[in-house]
Amino acid sequence: MTSERKKAVATGIVLLGAFGIVLGQKNGWRFSTVSDQISQISLKPQPKADPTPQDAIYAMLDAARAGDAKAYVANYSGQMSTALQQSIAETTEPKFAQYLKDSNAAIKGVAISEPQVLTDTQVKVRVEYVYADRNEAQTMYLEKQSGVWKITRVDSTERVKTLVPYGTPVQ
Repeated sequence: MTSERKKAVATGIVLLGAFGIVLGQKNGWRFSTVSDQISQISLKPQPKADPTPQDAIYAMLDAARAGDAKAYVANYSGQMSTALQQSIAETTEPKFAQYLKDSNAAIKGVAISEPQVLTDTQVKVRVEYVYADRNEAQTMYLEKQSGVWKITRVDSTERVKTLVPYGTPVQ
């Protein structure tokens, strides 16, 4: 059998199969499919997962990148929140927003470690910032308040030795 003949036979089989399915469905035949089974599942709204400390850190970083001073400060609590609000009052909100954008523009990536539990409502998280020429790490302390994680303290930044700088071509 030639390859042209094989192709013609295969095409014929596929067309006959498709025709049979269409004819069967027109006559009321019912094929059980995954989509039928999914449609039978109740579409009740699923409860949202509890927010995590990482969610608060990512929200803070997103707000900083966008220059949203209010959203940025909303991720902090206690003395940190008070100090940030004072900075905004002293510099004006637009200038603080620009500072947030400028200070986050050089960040190429972020690595957030798993939280270390300190108490039922407190954790500490190591956050590593990846820049083009270096990496820096910070430890953040978060507290769960009314079901929401807030950053309450941030240790000073430490430089992390990198074996391969960001953007180095692979050889």
